[in-house]
Amino acid sequence: MKQLLTIRREWLLLVIIAVIALGVGTRAPVFLTWRNGMDIANDSAILAILVMGQMLVLLTRGIDLSVASNLALTGMACALIGKAFPGINIVVLIAIALAIGALLGSINGWLITGFNLPPIVVTLGTMSAYRGAIFVASKGAWISDQDIHEGIKGLPRAEWLGLPALVWFALAVLVLATVFLKYRRAGREIYALGGNPHAATYVGISVSARLRLVYTLSGMLAGLAGLLWVGRYSIAYTELAAGYELTVVAACVIGGVSIGGGVGTVLGATLGVLFIGVVNAALHRGGECRLAGDSGVTVLATSHFRRGDFGVCGRQCPL
Repeated sequence: MKQLLTIRREWLLLVIIAVIALGVGTRAPVFLTWRNGMDIANDSAILAILVMGQMLVLLTRGIDLSVASNLALTGMACALIGKAFPGINIVVLIAIALAIGALLGSINGWLITGFNLPPIVVTLGTMSAYRGAIFVASKGAWISDQDIHEGIKGLPRAEWLGLPALVWFALAVLVLATVFLKYRRAGREIYALGGNPHAATYVGISVSARLRLVYTLSGMLAGLAGLLWVGRYSIAYTELAAGYELTVVAACVIGGVSIGGGVGTVLGATLGVLFIGVVNAALHRGGECRLAGDSGVTVLATSHFRRGDFGVCGRQCPL
């Protein structure tokens, strides 16, 4: 029954996305072109990477509000390293980004499991702490285009087999997330943990280990997103991506990932990302309109959450 409701919600969301696209396309035919579709996919790729990590956390009844700060800190660290060592290989920088992001995420997991603290409290704290660390590391200065490592700038702007490199990164993360959640024991245990933590303990699932795992993975993906973000926009500064964690959570919830835990799919979360991407593309590119669009999407997701209307969730979130 739950699986049928999940499929129903995903189809409904897909229809809504199609209606929006067709509605805008009737007034601006260029909106329905392949090039514009690739632009939307490219603009949504970093969000998709972050959403996969956030989904893992939400499935365990947690939340990671530090993803945007993790992104910014990792991006700044990679920018500083690239500036100091201009000859460093981009593959090494990617590995560094993944490692720093994973470390920052593991701090969340360790604090939550080691001290039995609520995830929202811990990640709110680290969200501010990581922003402070950026300010200390950069001394409040910006790193702009001319100081960004050429490999970092070139990576998000490359095209492989006719698709933007960012889209390939996002597709790789989506495939890995699908395999992990469907075919790996740890992935199935994450669903079980979110569905009923007490029962999960009784059947031998290590709750602490799984929680540390999801926060580490969320941090790792945030680190990757940080490198790609800095490369795409050719800038690193303290307030980079500030507030973006709300958009990440909104995409998850719109895609059917329950904040109550145990419910959500990679496909649904991806459709949530696509919904936000299409809505943003349909709006004017002016700052106020874009902000209004992001705020509207967040309000929509929050209203569904407060009503317990997740489409597939049969319970209210305990928060």
